[in-house]
Amino acid sequence: MLQITSSQRAKLRGLAMKLQPTAQLGKNGITDSFLDMIEDQLESRELVKITVLRTADARPRELVDELADILGAAPVQAVGFKIVLYRPSKKEGVKHIEF
Repeated sequence: MLQITSSQRAKLRGLAMKLQPTAQLGKNGITDSFLDMIEDQLESRELVKITVLRTADARPRELVDELADILGAAPVQAVGFKIVLYRPSKKEGVKHIEF
């Protein structure tokens, strides 16, 4: 899991407020295809907001930590049914979030 400071987390939460969710996690849980999709989004966007549907087996707070561990990302927040992950992109030419 990627570690970030509290000031970095605060900046990322502010940026995430403007984002629309780009994925939904439901009753199927964390599948390989879901992980591939989030992996691609993290590479291209660095900051990803996910909606956790009420049919999901786990709570958003548990899911944000689990996804962060699997993807090597930082859990930014889990508020209501929305979770946010951050991971700096390794691709050249991708606009990186500056701290």
